[in-house]
Amino acid sequence: MKSTLIRLLLLAALLALVAWAVSLWLNRSGDASAQMPQPITEQLIDKGAYLARVGDCVACHTSHDGGKAFAGGLGIASPIGTIYSTNITPDHKTGIGAWSYGEFERAMRRGIGHDGSALYPAMPYPSYAKVSDADLQALYAYFMKGVAPVEQANKANGIAWPLSIRWPLAYWRALFSPTPETAAADALSIDDAQLQRGAYLVQGLGHCGSCHTPRALTMQEQGLDERTGSYLSGAELNGWAVPALRGMPHWSEQQIVDYLGSGRNSIAAVAGEMKDVVANSTSHMSDEDLLAMAAYLKSLEATGKGEYQHAPQRSQATIAKLTTAKDLDLGQRLYLDNCGACHFVTGQGAEQVFPRLDGASVVNAENPSALIQVILAGAMTPSTERAPSVLPMPGFAERMDDAEVAELASFLRHGWSNQASKVTAAQVREVRAALQHH
Repeated sequence: MKSTLIRLLLLAALLALVAWAVSLWLNRSGDASAQMPQPITEQLIDKGAYLARVGDCVACHTSHDGGKAFAGGLGIASPIGTIYSTNITPDHKTGIGAWSYGEFERAMRRGIGHDGSALYPAMPYPSYAKVSDADLQALYAYFMKGVAPVEQANKANGIAWPLSIRWPLAYWRALFSPTPETAAADALSIDDAQLQRGAYLVQGLGHCGSCHTPRALTMQEQGLDERTGSYLSGAELNGWAVPALRGMPHWSEQQIVDYLGSGRNSIAAVAGEMKDVVANSTSHMSDEDLLAMAAYLKSLEATGKGEYQHAPQRSQATIAKLTTAKDLDLGQRLYLDNCGACHFVTGQGAEQVFPRLDGASVVNAENPSALIQVILAGAMTPSTERAPSVLPMPGFAERMDDAEVAELASFLRHGWSNQASKVTAAQVREVRAALQHH
């Protein structure tokens, strides 16, 4: 028994050593002792502040229960347990104030922590591997000199042993995360300057694929750039059906810019976790960068999954039925009583105010969970510089039971030109329970 245990311990030590070697060979651990290669100036700090907005660093590194900016403590659910974001303020005791530039670079682009341990890929370092040296230096300048230090100890992750062992992540990193050197070479594959900028923002600091790209069983994104058809092809996140961004055939470039810049456009309004992305990140970006992102997304080949096709005759039939208001079924009655005042019998809403329902991605998604959440919990647009007013939609969780929400959602998904599947009371019950749990 004792000899077997010794063999197992030796095997574990050997595997750990091999993992370390693989990490050095395939991912190159970087130079932890490297110092900042240029002076930190106000101009560099300002550039870093903008880039931190692009990366939406504050969203994950700030607790939602009144935590101070960048001080960490936000619990991020994962299949192996809860991972808590860390303190990235320049506090020397509990933050990153004592980190060298080399240590910052390793954490950001190579997934290696201050102590040399592997980081969980909840930190999107596979995307950040694409960040340029110049931009990384600006980010370092901002976090060291532009952020207020906060003394707040990091929380222990809620991951049980043996899943809490870090060294196997070196294999994951070697297999699924590009090196900065490889990522820099890949970026040169796009010739058009605007598309190259858009790709850099979407794939890199914007890390849009973290939510909009499906993941494999081993939890890596099924593609990190346009060379893989799965990239930005849509996914599911925290009970939401996350839409595909490839091609966006029913949105113009300007509509994408408006949506990212203000949280609303002529046909849609932001909801769910994307609301925080707009509030904290994209609404602070320049029009030039937003247009570059829009141009890049439009350049991708559309997936064709769940693609909406406008059907004027079907739309007119729904409009006529709601207008006459005779012999309505339950879903139609619920729509007129609760939704028609804002979204109208046409299902077109009002530009920049009430989103369109006819053809909306949230309505036509294969998974109706996001639509159910909006009906139950409501939604509210963020206040941004481009669109300061807040437009709320009330939730109907207290007003409708599960069967009624299912009938309303089913009508929305099959009214006008929409042709999505029906919603069941069981699906509504599941979403309601999840909302109550949170």
